[in-house]
Amino acid sequence: MPEPDKATLARRDEIVAAMRAIVPGEGVIVSDAELRAYESDGLTAYRQPPLVVVLPETTEQVSRILSYCHGNGVRVVPRGAGTSLSGGALPLADGILLGMAKFNRILDIDIPNRVVVAQPGVTNMAITQAVEHAGFYYAPDPSSQIACTIGGNVAENSGGVHCLKYGLTTNNVLGLEVVLVDGAVVRLGGKHLDAEGYDLIGVLTGSEGLLGVVTEVSVRILRRPETAKALLIGFAGNEAAGACVADIIGSGIIPAGMEMMDQLATNAAEDFIAAGYPRDAAAILIVELDGPEAEVDALVERVRALALSRQATTIRASADERERLAFWAGRKAAFPAVGRISPDYYVMDGTIPRHHLPAVLARISELSERHRLRVANVFHAGDGNLHPMILYDANAPGELERAEALGAEILKLCVEVGGVLTGEHGVGVEKRDLMPAQFSETDLKQQQRLKCAFDPASLLNPGKVFPTLHRCAELGRMHIHGGRMPHPELPRF
Repeated sequence: MPEPDKATLARRDEIVAAMRAIVPGEGVIVSDAELRAYESDGLTAYRQPPLVVVLPETTEQVSRILSYCHGNGVRVVPRGAGTSLSGGALPLADGILLGMAKFNRILDIDIPNRVVVAQPGVTNMAITQAVEHAGFYYAPDPSSQIACTIGGNVAENSGGVHCLKYGLTTNNVLGLEVVLVDGAVVRLGGKHLDAEGYDLIGVLTGSEGLLGVVTEVSVRILRRPETAKALLIGFAGNEAAGACVADIIGSGIIPAGMEMMDQLATNAAEDFIAAGYPRDAAAILIVELDGPEAEVDALVERVRALALSRQATTIRASADERERLAFWAGRKAAFPAVGRISPDYYVMDGTIPRHHLPAVLARISELSERHRLRVANVFHAGDGNLHPMILYDANAPGELERAEALGAEILKLCVEVGGVLTGEHGVGVEKRDLMPAQFSETDLKQQQRLKCAFDPASLLNPGKVFPTLHRCAELGRMHIHGGRMPHPELPRF
């Protein structure tokens, strides 16, 4: 495991002293044992203890920290709850890990304007819990919503099972307070529907901590629909289930959520949660429809007919709210459930056009056999966001490498059929070296020019997203040179 170089070690005491002057008490972590808690995020295959962890509590402290780092050339990795599955919060051996967990307060609940203002360390689920008494909720609901934070959701542009109808994080954020790398604090948007000027909220949402540190988020909340019913549909094959997804969307129906799980994932979830899934089905769909009761009842029958036309083996509509939640509980617990049947698993995150679902699922099955590793498929079927889970044992020689190779082939397949490398987990370090499969060198340099506009010295979360870093002075020249030009200061992990 790489260690900080001598020059950085010589500066460590100076950096720690500066941080303690800004964040007193227990807000600066330096002991090796305590740093281990921060050495990875949800992508646990890669680990690297940070130089130091700093846990600020106020925007002013964040501003002073970044101002110091900017003036002294110190790299910074922002971190929320550490649930990222792409290595987006993987620390640097010679950098500060800026933990935002203490920013955990809801600042304002404005029911008349249907807005909640929260600090970035507030969990996704906590926002809904804060407003459900008034009949409202926050729509984006990642499977990790009990743990993941709203600041992390902004960094990764997270989705969830209900993003098909109600949008990703970017469609539900109205305002941000952001600290830039030089310590400047900027406010974008607010409680109003649209922010003026350039869509900088859109730029920052999904920027993976490369452009600034979010210290406050304003999100829209929605009123609970009058009625919501979920259909649990079983199929004899993955291809039939995938074709049914395309049929439903093609018919003009937009479900609140539409999820698909294959038999391996279904049985793992059933063992874990006992949600009532049909164990003999090769694949299941969960299709939720919401709105006025009469509309929902009519849509249920239309979906039922479409499922029967694809030879569905079982169709069950939720009889009440308890059963609807049970259907979703199994899906939301799919990741930990699969963790019970394999020592390790590697979660992929690619997105494809819906009509390619049957062919892509068949190809994933072929790749699974070729690499001799099982794959459990769980994904947001309605928007084509695949989450294949590759099962492996990190202690078995060569299995991690085979899992990575299989994952890379799956993601390249997504791009090949007209999709993209990521839907909601981000690029991080996991997909960084696959970016050229989707983007040309010109594309990537243009993206890096935006990074340079916010962070000319590449101090914020460097080493993520871009496979090759270029000095901002080089990117300032519009002439594009061929070949790879490695940045001499690429961070070490």
